[in-house]
Amino acid sequence: MNSLNINYERILEVLRKISKEQLIACQRRQPMLSDLELFSLSLTAEYLGIDSENDLFRKLPVNISSRIERSVYNRRRRRLANHLNTIRIKLASYFNEFKGYFIIDSMSLEVCKLSRSSRSKIYKDTAYAFPDKGY
Repeated sequence: MNSLNINYERILEVLRKISKEQLIACQRRQPMLSDLELFSLSLTAEYLGIDSENDLFRKLPVNISSRIERSVYNRRRRRLANHLNTIRIKLASYFNEFKGYFIIDSMSLEVCKLSRSSRSKIYKDTAYAFPDKGY
């Protein structure tokens, strides 16, 4: 078993605990891959850092790739984008229900070029947000 399949199954298990409905939108034919399974596949790809759909479908195990085509996956994922955002909110509240502290992984962000930093008025009015130079 590859890690994509294991992560897919774990995420799908959590999604089934959170959401009761398997199919969100009415469809003419019963799809082979339910909407929750599609959400799980999409979230697994994001979790593993797979940006390319070509790469995702190359790494998919046979039991998933035989149930959905790439064009159908892309079309359904775009159509269900609003539902995916509500699922993400439910996931965040499910995982953070009893947590009081959060860790944010961030990187330095260039607000303005170093050559313009002496003339820039960005955040200079508040002392706690005064930007530093360098990293």
